[in-house]
Amino acid sequence: MSQEYKHYSVHDFDKFDCLKVSIRVYVVLIYILRGYLVWLMSVTNMRDRVGIIQWLYPEQSLFFLSLFSGLIGLFVVLILSLRRPNAPQWIKTIWPHCRSILIIALLFDYLINLVGYFQWQLFSPLWLTVQGAIVIFLILLCYNSDRMNINLREFPEPLPEK
Repeated sequence: MSQEYKHYSVHDFDKFDCLKVSIRVYVVLIYILRGYLVWLMSVTNMRDRVGIIQWLYPEQSLFFLSLFSGLIGLFVVLILSLRRPNAPQWIKTIWPHCRSILIIALLFDYLINLVGYFQWQLFSPLWLTVQGAIVIFLILLCYNSDRMNINLREFPEPLPEK
């Protein structure tokens, strides 16, 4: 067990002696939550509130579907924010499955792109291929991360008072 941690320094651990969550989780979340990021950018743009959304999501349904797929990502953000000692049991139960939840969100998001392509002809085949490559790359990032494997196995426990 201690051999797993030999590549990490003291700075790689949080205040509960758990390995800090892998940056790969956050990269995947940014990709999944990009609909919400676009929405936030459009809300903060005082000149043209819907221009950014219309430019990136020409079909309004596609934007709402992106927000819907982002709900899965928001759920993972909720789990991440509640991951601490004395967390409710349902958080402890769901935490080891976060990688699977992220992958489901990625695949659902790609399915939305496929619907946009076949239903509304919104994307070029090249764009759809790039999206598929990004999804495959992010899935591989999730499965090839030793740090994420360790993250999913450990859960913060209360430390004894000194």
